[in-house]
Amino acid sequence: MNVRLMLAPMEGVIDHTMRQLLTSLGGVDRCVTEFVRVSERLLPPRVYHRLCPELASGGHTTAGVPVYVQILGGRPTVVAENAARAAELGAPGVDLNFGCPAKTVNKSDGGSIILREPERVYAITAAARAAVPAQVPLTVKTRLGYEDQSAFDDIVLGIAAAGATEITVHARTRRHGYRPPAYWDELTRARELVDIPVIANGEIWSPDDALRCRETSGCGDLMLARGALCRPDLPRLVRGAVTGTIPEPLCWQEIVGLLLEFFELTLAAYDECHVGNPLKQWLVYLRMHYVQAAVLFEKIKRMREPAPLRVALEAELDAVRSRAA
Repeated sequence: MNVRLMLAPMEGVIDHTMRQLLTSLGGVDRCVTEFVRVSERLLPPRVYHRLCPELASGGHTTAGVPVYVQILGGRPTVVAENAARAAELGAPGVDLNFGCPAKTVNKSDGGSIILREPERVYAITAAARAAVPAQVPLTVKTRLGYEDQSAFDDIVLGIAAAGATEITVHARTRRHGYRPPAYWDELTRARELVDIPVIANGEIWSPDDALRCRETSGCGDLMLARGALCRPDLPRLVRGAVTGTIPEPLCWQEIVGLLLEFFELTLAAYDECHVGNPLKQWLVYLRMHYVQAAVLFEKIKRMREPAPLRVALEAELDAVRSRAA
């Protein structure tokens, strides 16, 4: 058995530094950028390079994993122009966002609010497909619906009819937000309706979750989000669970090494005054699986400058190594 595993776009969380780190661990087949918000005009190339620095290296992470550029907007012509620009700049694929549930995004006519009108989902997807070269994949990220699932069939059929390459479905409505459970069984209907691949997303925190999702939804391919932040090796653990060759999970010592690596990546990419924020944010996710992360977070949560943060991380690594000796 085989499985394709995608790393989800998480606004303000999975940026190019996190993509580089997580793909270096193996198991990820594709990444998607944070959304490029388009509303009235064609954006300049610098916007795309800022959100997707991988464009400078053929649209791939240093580990060789392709990074699709995600576009979010409600006007077909504007979305199409910007989708074409992403392709021109070297994006190996373009993704359309109809899934974001954020109120600020929805109020500005973007994300999941468009699911209330399946005909608009079709129009935006069709315009983007017509604008993007045929050899460049056009994928779509959606939800089961806005308030409920009553329009889900029309949404899925419209996306496929518009020429999308694949559909990723976050198995909840906008009203559900991120509250568990994810309704994986609803994806069986999408698979029956369309001939293009349907990728399952939502509440996949462990290899066992991944196996249950595949069995319940019938979807062979998965998109991982928060679970991959809590367990950075989740993609390769899932792949091992599917193929029957499960690797050893990362121990806390290895996680601390990754934290140091991530710290250096963010220090190189952002202003020093902001370097601690991504590190602390990641620790909040990690502590859901590693109890030691909660202790480390308490130690560094008030630190602002890079020097003491680095000292704290190095001290944690030394302490872990000493205990293991």
